[in-house]
Amino acid sequence: MPRPPRLHVPGGCYHVMLRGNHREALFGSTADRLVLNDIVADVLEKMNTRIHGFCWMSNHLHMLVQVSERPLGDTMKRIAMRFSRFRHKALQTTGHLFERRYKSKLVDVDAYFLTVLRYIHMNPVKAGIAAHPSDYRWSGHQAYLGAECIPWLTTHFGLSLFSAKLEHARIAYEKFVLEPVEDEESLNDKSHPDDSRVIGTDQFIANIPAGWCRTDSPLSLEELAEVVCVEHNVGVKLLRSKSSAHALTPIRLHLLQRAVRERIATLAEVARFLSRDPSTLVKLSQRHWRNVQ
Repeated sequence: MPRPPRLHVPGGCYHVMLRGNHREALFGSTADRLVLNDIVADVLEKMNTRIHGFCWMSNHLHMLVQVSERPLGDTMKRIAMRFSRFRHKALQTTGHLFERRYKSKLVDVDAYFLTVLRYIHMNPVKAGIAAHPSDYRWSGHQAYLGAECIPWLTTHFGLSLFSAKLEHARIAYEKFVLEPVEDEESLNDKSHPDDSRVIGTDQFIANIPAGWCRTDSPLSLEELAEVVCVEHNVGVKLLRSKSSAHALTPIRLHLLQRAVRERIATLAEVARFLSRDPSTLVKLSQRHWRNVQ
């Protein structure tokens, strides 16, 4: 069964989860998490996107993201690619840092915003790595309490749902997060029964204007090339150069295969992007696969 296309609603909020490939660790040190913070801050500003809550776990990331006119995928691609590039350079390695497809659910803000926010900030407690959400440094919880300043994190909207007075809102937020609740090991139970891409009510889905509901824009060929180059720890400029180095052949063919398979570009378009003749790419492909069989 093909995966359903992602939903894009301008101004919508999404619960986003991005896992490390094979659930492997994403961070090697405190400095790595700080680099991710810097990348997120820069991408949010450029994409006019907000994050209302987050938690950087050891092998996966949780975010409550509000998009603008640009689809969520535009933001997530940039965060994932830039952090992958940083980690690959630090480790002198190649391959996938993240699972290729992040998970996201459109959130009914009126009914479930606070439920999702609590779930994200309570993740370390649920995972057994912190006794209290305030004990975990890498989430937005402390910022909601006013104990930490995270300039790129938007807290005023979530707090305004509790009280117009900031101090009252912070007290009410903490009480809400810590109060005993029914099992929330997964938010899948909150998904709409007719659309697993949505955490919301029938009325919420009915009120989404049809013209605003569309799929994420696909990767451009340039963006795909960057993804492939990050995976193989090579620069796009070198990949597109006239170099005939043997090590570049499988990377160029990887780009060609993904571009054609995912309907991002044709053989001729990839050949033009790589400054090569289409027939040359075909011959390289045939020769390469004969050698690896």
